[in-house]
Amino acid sequence: MTTQSDERYILSLDQGTSSSRAIVFDHSGSIRAVAQKEFPQIFPRSGWVEHDPHQIWASQASVIAEAISSIDINGKNIEAIGITNQRETTIVWDRDTDEPVYNAIVWQDRRTSPYCEKIISDGMEETIRQKTGLIPDAYFSATKIKWILDNVPGAKARAKEGKLLFGTVDTWLLWRLTRGNVHVTDVTNASRTMLYNINTLEWDQELLDYFDIPRSMMPEVKSSSEIYGNTTSTLFAHEVPIAGIAGDQQAALFGQMCVEPGAVKNTYGTGCFLLMNSGTKPILSKNRLLTTIAWKIGDTVNYALEGSIFVGGSVVQWLRDNLRCIICSSDVEALASSVPDTDGVYFVPALTGLGAPYWEPEARGLISGISRGTTSAHIARAALEGIAFQTLDIVRAMELDSGLNICNLKVDGGASRNNLLMQFQSDILYTDVLRPRITETTALGAAYLAGLAVGYWKDIDSIKRQWQLDKEFKPSGDVQKIKEKIDGWHKAVKRDILK
Repeated sequence: MTTQSDERYILSLDQGTSSSRAIVFDHSGSIRAVAQKEFPQIFPRSGWVEHDPHQIWASQASVIAEAISSIDINGKNIEAIGITNQRETTIVWDRDTDEPVYNAIVWQDRRTSPYCEKIISDGMEETIRQKTGLIPDAYFSATKIKWILDNVPGAKARAKEGKLLFGTVDTWLLWRLTRGNVHVTDVTNASRTMLYNINTLEWDQELLDYFDIPRSMMPEVKSSSEIYGNTTSTLFAHEVPIAGIAGDQQAALFGQMCVEPGAVKNTYGTGCFLLMNSGTKPILSKNRLLTTIAWKIGDTVNYALEGSIFVGGSVVQWLRDNLRCIICSSDVEALASSVPDTDGVYFVPALTGLGAPYWEPEARGLISGISRGTTSAHIARAALEGIAFQTLDIVRAMELDSGLNICNLKVDGGASRNNLLMQFQSDILYTDVLRPRITETTALGAAYLAGLAVGYWKDIDSIKRQWQLDKEFKPSGDVQKIKEKIDGWHKAVKRDILK
């Protein structure tokens, strides 16, 4: 397939936890080319998860070349590059040699959990929440940076001499694309480090001092949509502006065009990530949600409330690999649909703990209501309903925190293709669930941010007109029966937490 030499595109780099992708979008927001490459996961010890930063870069560079060559274009045809990335993953490298001092410590890594307990015992929990909108957890970047400086020989001294740099994955890619000319991140990624003050929009000196992290390590923080620099790597024959950055979940929120306060999206992946656009002022949650920056465009900052579900689509993998009641993950819808309901079975899929709004990492999966008549179909249906019930809990917490009632839920991710799950989600939320035609919303959001910065798209309103509906799910069923099912779910969760 070839293209006309005068056509212009946006290239989106979607650097994820298990693979790197490059997607070429045209002016209508349609995908013209896509390439994907997995890279190795490193598990040095139980609870430790690492990546080789060189492999992250190599895989991303490889898919860039593959995507643009597949439609016979080069740098002249690319108006701008947008970057979206796995958030919180931490890389520290030498300013002069570009050599990482340690592997990237991945967002999933739990090695610093004991230190997070010390943060709480030091009385820093509320300070961190007020300044960053986050809770002390190994999830975020601050304790990962500290671990590297404390455990890699000579790293702390080199950092204090100004020789080391920190970056989340977006910063690392930008550094490599510009051959070390640009050390920058955007506000969305900065807001996930537990070091960035989301009120003042600056690295917080008190927190840097507490974690003993030199300010010289930290990248400059810019908006999510502006030109940060031009490519100077040999990937492109011509310089291409890099003009959009957002962490993956914020990029998906923007890609779904959740640009009004109260707009909510849920990404149904291995876990689930719900974000609500909460407007131009941060709302500190009273219901154990996170407050984060959604994006900054021009001088305007939009904030979001975020809730994470640890086990979403991965419960279907568990049904496949452990119970072996399905052969392929896609078989779960047919199996669950073979019974009219769960016959009183509830499945709390806390296989790796419960996320928001419970934050019970020690909770474990619970199946209740089993009788002699229970079949694998009932358990499969209860597993899908467990994903939807967890989503309901977070949406209700968001409504309480924000004072806003959601008018619909926009969905993406692999499990959003499951019509039974989406219909049940609509029923228990009693609101419309909207699935877009283009479900690559993370990469699309980064493309939109980059395109806005260079004038490829005129404004957000023109982009909103491009959003296309694939399927709308409207609430149906007996309201009283649904209320009883929700009550039964909360009783099951209570049993799980108290057991």
